[in-house]
Amino acid sequence: MIEGIPAVLTGVGLLLLAMATGMPVFVAFLVVNLGATVFLLGPAGFGMFAGSFYETATSPSLVTIPLFILMGELLFRSRAVEVLFQSIDTLVGRVRGRQYILSILLATVFSTLSGAAMGVAAMLGRSLLPGMISRGYDARLSIGTILAGASLAPLIPPSVLVIIIGTLAGVSIAGLLIAGIIPGLVFAGLFAAYVFFRIWRNPALAPQDEERVGPSGYRDVAFALIRLLPFSIIILLVMGLILLGVATPTEAGAMGVLGALITAAIYRNLSVRMVAESVGESAKISAMILIVMASSKLFSQLLAFSGGASALTEWIVGLDVSSWTMLVLLMLLPFVLCMFIDQIALMLIVIPIYLPIIQTFQYDPIWFWLLFLVNITVGGMTPPFGYTLFALKSAWTEGSLSTVFRAAWPFVALFVFGMVLLALLPGLTTFLPSLL
Repeated sequence: MIEGIPAVLTGVGLLLLAMATGMPVFVAFLVVNLGATVFLLGPAGFGMFAGSFYETATSPSLVTIPLFILMGELLFRSRAVEVLFQSIDTLVGRVRGRQYILSILLATVFSTLSGAAMGVAAMLGRSLLPGMISRGYDARLSIGTILAGASLAPLIPPSVLVIIIGTLAGVSIAGLLIAGIIPGLVFAGLFAAYVFFRIWRNPALAPQDEERVGPSGYRDVAFALIRLLPFSIIILLVMGLILLGVATPTEAGAMGVLGALITAAIYRNLSVRMVAESVGESAKISAMILIVMASSKLFSQLLAFSGGASALTEWIVGLDVSSWTMLVLLMLLPFVLCMFIDQIALMLIVIPIYLPIIQTFQYDPIWFWLLFLVNITVGGMTPPFGYTLFALKSAWTEGSLSTVFRAAWPFVALFVFGMVLLALLPGLTTFLPSLL
């Protein structure tokens, strides 16, 4: 029997090798799990295999995932996003560099509807970026604001990644969801401050638009706010109910779906076909995530059975390093790996290994996993292999990939700076969850 740390290295190595061949994530987990089950337990282990799948597939907390995905699909397919775009564009007003601020705000708001950085980056790269460049805005700064804003998607609730982390790590999903609100706003503020600083240093980065910009009066502002009311109601239904302790995340997700249906009806885009397409796509995405999570649960159980998880914990504790040094090491690993592999795949591999280490060093679970979430998100926009970079480039066909890479680095640095702030000021992360 393979024991101790070699079990961890062997299992993780085989998984990464399988994914490197282009094998789907869930297939890679299944192949490695089947092989490990036969090797460690023999034919008798298949009962454990089936039991682990059933336990994960019937977990009540995972019901929230399809609800959040369905809410986003309904809003995007009903063209409600177009209304959101126009209203925020009106409210930004006559600000120098308004298109940069608009891209940050749009990405931040779209993040509450999507929860997927790649989707937000692709959408804004296709719809907003070409117009910014044609008006004379700096291409690299424009790309950077879109990438940074889109990378807030997994952080700002509702977030599918939060549900996955909460389920795997045994942390309050409601607490982890609302823990991302203040950090998300802090990051958005950092991005805006950086933009204003760059424009102050070099005004040529933000030419004045020739077209009418911003509201012409109180009437335009009032009309824009009225059009935003349905979205405000959805946000209140989802996050407000959780924060008030009135509803669980699953119940809040169901209310969010109801709010999305009402919003689509208000904008006269509700149809049976649209709802059917949204349900179909949501079911496909949710099934994929569920299969991956069920496979990963067995992977963590096999690690524990082999003794690898406990051996790794004992070895790390034996290093005799401070909690801050350990925190840096634990954050550095996913930061690098997320440049190469999918975020969900990384979480499924790393979280079971991290759990005993976190308990040993007595880190606050909400604080640590929120930092972890930010970490893997920024890894997705870090050159040379960040997924979010390629999503934006695929939508923006006029430019080069090297331009996208260069545009990302300043905002990667801002994310790292923001993570340091969250680490040194844990109250930014834990204040809202403490109200539950």
